[in-house]
Amino acid sequence: MTDVPATADRPLSRATVPAMLADRAATGADRPLLVVGERSFTAAQVRDRVARAAAALRARGVQPGDRVLLFSGNRVELLDLILGCAWAGAIAVPVNTAWKGQQLHHALANSGARLLAAEAELAERLSDLPDVAEVQEVWIIDGDPPALPVRAARLPDYASESHPVEPAHPVRPGDTAALLYTSGTTGVSKGVLCPHAQFYWWGFNVSRQLGITPDDVLFTCLPLFHTNALNAFSQALVSGATYVLGDRFSASRYWSQAAARGATVGYLLGAMVSILAGRPPSADDRAHRMRIALSPATPASLLAEFRSRFGVTLLDGWGSTETNAVFASTPAEQRPGYCGRLQPGFQARVVDELGAEVPPSVPGELLIRSTQPYAFATGYYRMPDKTAEAWTDLWFHTGDRVVVEENGWMRFVDRIKDVIRRRGENISSAEVEDVLRQHPSVRDAAVWAVDSELGEDDVMAGLILEPGTAPAYPDIVRFCEPRLAYFAVPRYFIRLDEFPVTENGKVRKADLRRLGPAAAEWDLEAAGYRLQR
Repeated sequence: MTDVPATADRPLSRATVPAMLADRAATGADRPLLVVGERSFTAAQVRDRVARAAAALRARGVQPGDRVLLFSGNRVELLDLILGCAWAGAIAVPVNTAWKGQQLHHALANSGARLLAAEAELAERLSDLPDVAEVQEVWIIDGDPPALPVRAARLPDYASESHPVEPAHPVRPGDTAALLYTSGTTGVSKGVLCPHAQFYWWGFNVSRQLGITPDDVLFTCLPLFHTNALNAFSQALVSGATYVLGDRFSASRYWSQAAARGATVGYLLGAMVSILAGRPPSADDRAHRMRIALSPATPASLLAEFRSRFGVTLLDGWGSTETNAVFASTPAEQRPGYCGRLQPGFQARVVDELGAEVPPSVPGELLIRSTQPYAFATGYYRMPDKTAEAWTDLWFHTGDRVVVEENGWMRFVDRIKDVIRRRGENISSAEVEDVLRQHPSVRDAAVWAVDSELGEDDVMAGLILEPGTAPAYPDIVRFCEPRLAYFAVPRYFIRLDEFPVTENGKVRKADLRRLGPAAAEWDLEAAGYRLQR
């Protein structure tokens, strides 16, 4: 392997998880790297914990390339084991803590993991599975082992300084460090093969985009089975910053937690921003040091309001588990409603359904590739057909319908599978949702396709209303008419208290589609409402 520079100061051979940990410990051994709860760890302490966790894995018989499934909420042991697998040359498989039944069984069977580390309460879900695939042993992270259909034992006490230390396995930048399962909102979850260098590039690219320095404190309460939280740790390793891992998102405690940890950089999702903005004003709103937050999929209407109220600049961007920080905005250059511009190290095309490139400002599917070595995933585990389909012509086909303007700014339109076809026209559910959210009585909206009597699609909208607001559907339709083409105005409406979402904050449209016309509270056509054309 040619030792080409990954950046001006790091050769590609050092773009691995063990090398990043070792380099951070060598340059800032006594500075805090990780904070979890009341415990703080220097870079040297994190490196040593990881080396001991790797030794515990090797003592159990875990070999380079073996998969270790991890089933736990955010805690220091989970991060130790994710990094310990990378240190030992094994592959960490952290999975969604909401999974059970068929979803959990699929991850076990697809990954072929023989060792599972889990919190006791979550491990009990194994008893409900028809079999536990190839699992030979379960390590219980947080207490005594419950009765399980396979051998269970306490997590080894690797944290003790007397525990053996494992030398780092000589992994290469393209070796797989983690197997991360997609949310599975439109089909069976796919195991994304994430190489070591992909995490380095996430750290380098986002640190550059956000302007992260060694003085920053990065605060996330997103789950570690999600690429966002893992990549934030990579940013801390690369930049010299401190990484604070929270338990889970709490709107009532978010700002007080950020203040207590001295957070300067945050990580939010669009739904979290909406929830925080919808809370009553509080003295905590400005009693913190956070200046910026990476916040993909935030409604454009909330950007200025959020900055005015909380003093935090929200930055949009585009990336996925399979890719990297491909499009981004910067603190100095933002455009509400747009993900940003194409970043250095990446190439992009926008194409029609035949694969022909479309002109600027015309919607199409986003295709991307990278010139940064191993910045993207290498495929889907044990799914060669899905891998070939996604990487057709050596471009990664994102499945996202986007618009790239003449000036390079990219706007997300919709997932192609969520596009609604009505009256011979394509309708973006995301664009309809954005208009609905602008109505003063609507806190959030989700739009999906339902069957029409005409054999095509009709549009159904689920609304979460502002507290104390009664649904006034004719008024909402009148609000939509000057802002949407007539064929895009929803026909069916239903009020919901909340939307079904994944642990990553994505609305489960597949669940909402089960709410067909019969569940609607109001039908525009049945009510005799005539749309203006």
